[in-house]
Amino acid sequence: MIWVFVYGTLLVGEMNHQVAEPYVMKVEGGKVRGRLVDYGPYPALVPTVEDEWVRGEWLLVTEPGLEQMDMLEEYYGPEGCNDYERVWIRDAERQEREGWVYIWTDARGCSPIPGGCWRTYLRNKKA
Repeated sequence: MIWVFVYGTLLVGEMNHQVAEPYVMKVEGGKVRGRLVDYGPYPALVPTVEDEWVRGEWLLVTEPGLEQMDMLEEYYGPEGCNDYERVWIRDAERQEREGWVYIWTDARGCSPIPGGCWRTYLRNKKA
């Protein structure tokens, strides 16, 4: 089993959660250091050393689940030509929770998502 932090379309109830859902053993809320940016139909997490936080969920998935998420995120391995990179991260509030997260290394031209929460941002965007 592997923990993966998700913050956008892979969240429970969002449009790409069905990719991970068959492989999810457990879901927990979480928060990690980073900046969330708007890339149109989905967000991207950008690493930062500043006190910025992204809210999301930790999914405990099987190995095939991680493989399915890798395909969705176009992650082909450490030497691959990746859309997103997969890096190890630790939860900001529970140091014992750590796992993988997909990050974007180039957010030029993308607007920051205030508050670091995709769901809140979507609700406000629709209103």
